[in-house]
Amino acid sequence: MALEKRTTGLSKSCILIIVVASVERFAYKGVASNLVTYLTDVVKMSMSSAAKCVSTWSGVTSMLPLITAILVDSYWDRYSTIMASALLYVVGLVSLTSWALLHAWMPCTSLFLPLYLISIGQGGYNPSLQAFGADQLEIEDDSHCSQGDDKSKVKSLFFQWWYFGICSGSLLGNSLMPYIQDSFSWALGFAIPSGMMSLSVASFLCGTRFYVHKQAKIHNRPQESIIQVIKTFAAKILNRKFRLPSRDDDDDVLELELQEKPLKDDFNGPEGLDRDLAKLDEPPRITKTILRLFPIWMMLLMFAVIFQQPITFFTKQGMMMNHRIGSSFVVPPAMLQSAITISIILIMPLYDKLIIPFGRLLTRDEKGISVLQRIGIGMFLSTIAMVIAALVELKRVGVVRKEGPLESEKQMSIFWLLPQYIILGISDVFTVVGMQEFFYTEVPSTMRTIGIALYLSVFGVGSFLSSFLISFVEMINGKFGKNNSWFSDDPREARLYNYYWFLALLSSISFLIFAKLSRHYNTLNSSAK
Repeated sequence: MALEKRTTGLSKSCILIIVVASVERFAYKGVASNLVTYLTDVVKMSMSSAAKCVSTWSGVTSMLPLITAILVDSYWDRYSTIMASALLYVVGLVSLTSWALLHAWMPCTSLFLPLYLISIGQGGYNPSLQAFGADQLEIEDDSHCSQGDDKSKVKSLFFQWWYFGICSGSLLGNSLMPYIQDSFSWALGFAIPSGMMSLSVASFLCGTRFYVHKQAKIHNRPQESIIQVIKTFAAKILNRKFRLPSRDDDDDVLELELQEKPLKDDFNGPEGLDRDLAKLDEPPRITKTILRLFPIWMMLLMFAVIFQQPITFFTKQGMMMNHRIGSSFVVPPAMLQSAITISIILIMPLYDKLIIPFGRLLTRDEKGISVLQRIGIGMFLSTIAMVIAALVELKRVGVVRKEGPLESEKQMSIFWLLPQYIILGISDVFTVVGMQEFFYTEVPSTMRTIGIALYLSVFGVGSFLSSFLISFVEMINGKFGKNNSWFSDDPREARLYNYYWFLALLSSISFLIFAKLSRHYNTLNSSAK
């Protein structure tokens, strides 16, 4: 397909891959969105233990792409990785369905086998599928092409519609599956995601002949670059401790190295020498890339911690409130997570129609606002969401103490939680889409899958950090809080609002540091000029 056709919109292969990704999100959210309820109601875990289990599982799921991405970019092709990972993914979903059918005769610890099979499958599936989708936009990744600006716009369009697609799948997973799981059976609630995931894999397979397959260059594998980065760091440390005795010794070493050059098969005159010099320059370049990304990556971790709250404490918060509509219909607390995706679906078109044009007027930038500005706006909004969550929980606890838990369930509606969900959804439009584009474009072209994995790893490490913060708070409560745990299962004794204030404080600090860092950050393209 000609590049000119690609610049006007997305290809058929891109559209198919986005649809496949949206179905995968439906399957994943169909399991993850209500998992904390399953652990507390069926497996009989405490609220804090269930939250830690879900956060840890989510963390492993998001961290595994870091490992698989290196293997994909170095040894495997993306297409084969997608198919192999999808097989593990489906096996994990089917195993989870079987466990739900037979849970009365199964030990509780065996539940984690299908859950972590899903994690392993997704570890190769998600980053490979997204990078494979971006590959469809170009035949050769030539950043010096005359139409580079058009290609950049199409990439932004791809990442934006990619996120729109996965949010659409998430909406169905968050709204439909909790209702089926709570109203009918957990086995049926897990069987439907299994079937849909199987259909999406079959659809992806049917589109094979339309795909662009980019092969990694053998002489430019990312794992070799990573090894060279480690060697470069080691050499710098050693050079500080050991100095060569004289310049003559340096000349001798250089002379021996040059004498060996003609004996190598890949020496082809000046071109071969230029290539060798380029290889020598590669480790410092990649080292600078990683070091430049690391501070931004660190400051995004608190956003990822807040990202964990809807599937953990927001859901449990809703279980302690009145979630009935009328006399018969019961709203599953996990269903409110669909408010996040509805917000994204509604705000996404407005982003192009209103926010970008307004940003162009203010910044005189063709993209409206920079990627880092987009991320920062979302971080600020996520902090506001935690402040609102704390205020709502404070009101809920006040009603409980005044009227008693039964009366409070009649008076305090679960829909009081909607503002915090909606604002988190709006923050996702800015931060998550911005993160996807940022980590994809800010790594060398040979490490694009690793770039996607870096984006996912933010949520992986953030999930572990969320679990750590829960354990830390429990430890402090145990020493100084007597029996008044912030995460008590008793709705009269829970102090979730304190935890929300704590997260809002940490998020504010991260946002301020991020704002300072982003003002001095140079993008890969600008630094290359």
